[in-house]
Amino acid sequence: MKGWNGEGFLEYLVSPYLLMGAATTLALTLSAIVVGLCIGLALALMRRSRWRIVAGAARAYIWLFRGTPLLVQLIVIYTGLPQFGIRLGVAESALLGLSLNEAAYLAEIIRSGLLAVPAGQVNAGKALGMRDDQVLRYVVVPQAFRIIIPPLGNSVNGLLKTSSMASVISLEELLRRTQELIQEKFMVMELFTVAALYYLAMTTAWEFVQRAIERRFGQAYDRLASATDQR
Repeated sequence: MKGWNGEGFLEYLVSPYLLMGAATTLALTLSAIVVGLCIGLALALMRRSRWRIVAGAARAYIWLFRGTPLLVQLIVIYTGLPQFGIRLGVAESALLGLSLNEAAYLAEIIRSGLLAVPAGQVNAGKALGMRDDQVLRYVVVPQAFRIIIPPLGNSVNGLLKTSSMASVISLEELLRRTQELIQEKFMVMELFTVAALYYLAMTTAWEFVQRAIERRFGQAYDRLASATDQR
């Protein structure tokens, strides 16, 4: 049995080929979380709608995308949509699949944040003469965003790793490139270890970013609360 190839491990630890794959993973994750947030916010607002058909459509979307595997969704988008005349490239299919899937989870996170804002805050905004959309924009959403930062950060962390699912539709991200090198170099443990370290580095870097965001919004809220108490 072939032993550990230390030289090969060190060589591919700084491989431009794998670094480009990691960059693709990072770009896909950031793009999917932005698109997912936009769709998730719309779904969360639809869930709060007074019209049953609108709220029901949002619930059906969330039920569908949370109840089926992401792997199946990616394959259906990449291989199924062309049968209806909708042809998307590999990158577009991966972005669409990850965004639609992530939106279903983000919608519930956002909805929980909106519900966590005290009703007194909403009533105060209305008492000042704000319209419903102004209350939502200036009162509810800013407070809800502070509440959802921790679970939102966890979603980004998870998406960094879940993006590896895009390898099944041949997207040249980190895992796909790692598998291609394994087929060529036959260094299974070495290359998978390199890939694991890359994922670990990206998720660790995001943890620092998330902590900085939490501190920033936490300090802003503390200053606001202190000013309110002094009054």
